Amino acid sequence: MKSPGIALLSALFALFFAPSPARSSCRDMDVARNLISPAYAAEADAVIEYFGHNFFQITTGKGTRIVTDPLAPGMHPTPTLTPHVVTIGREHPNHNYVELLRGNPIIMRGLAHHGAEWNQVSVNIRDVFIYNVPIYQNGLEGALKGAAFMFDLGNLCIAHLGDLAHTLTAEQMKQMGRIDVALIPIGGIFTMAAPTAREVLQQIKPKIAIPMHYRDNRYILDPFVAGLPTRNPKSNTLVVSKAALPAATEIVVLRPKGGNDYW
Repeated sequence: MKSPGIALLSALFALFFAPSPARSSCRDMDVARNLISPAYAAEADAVIEYFGHNFFQITTGKGTRIVTDPLAPGMHPTPTLTPHVVTIGREHPNHNYVELLRGNPIIMRGLAHHGAEWNQVSVNIRDVFIYNVPIYQNGLEGALKGAAFMFDLGNLCIAHLGDLAHTLTAEQMKQMGRIDVALIPIGGIFTMAAPTAREVLQQIKPKIAIPMHYRDNRYILDPFVAGLPTRNPKSNTLVVSKAALPAATEIVVLRPKGGNDYW
């Protein structure tokens, strides 16, 4: 018998994912996205910069800059960024500190009512289609809601898994679709710890997985990468090309500025 929490989650998925006019090639490889030309989609690459915790900037091949979960000052050096779009998967200063960003970006919140409810995002902006999937922090039966964000760049699909704290349901995997690059939390407490994160890797099978939300702690990182193909570019930046993706999952450990050098 399903637990009440899982039954409720299934019901909420049905409501949350009402039909939308936007389409995702990550979820349906036979359908081109609205508003994005197939000619450009065939060229889609990305530059991923890591600033610590869950804070990244993704720059598409056409120059669209997407910031995820901007981190309040204090944990890592604060970058100067002028994004087009900001996504927020959790309402907490370690994830929603938009004040540090310049310009007038579009802010997409995965939660509404100060984090009490999920908020659906499904929209094309410039050359990228952005949508989200509801998740839980602190365990599947936990009280804290969260949101994973998916970035469809045409032929490259990037997932920011937020503060995910559990393995994925079949419905969540369906809504996420294909994942080429996963930004995956491993720190425990509010997110899943390394053993569960490794289970999620087996579920989604990304070509590249970038660990996050582990406070730059090698003792948290080591159990996650143990025995898996791992690369450390000794940089906070990764250039991703669809044509150069590995055949099997590779862990790429990015080092935020001011972070530790593990090797």
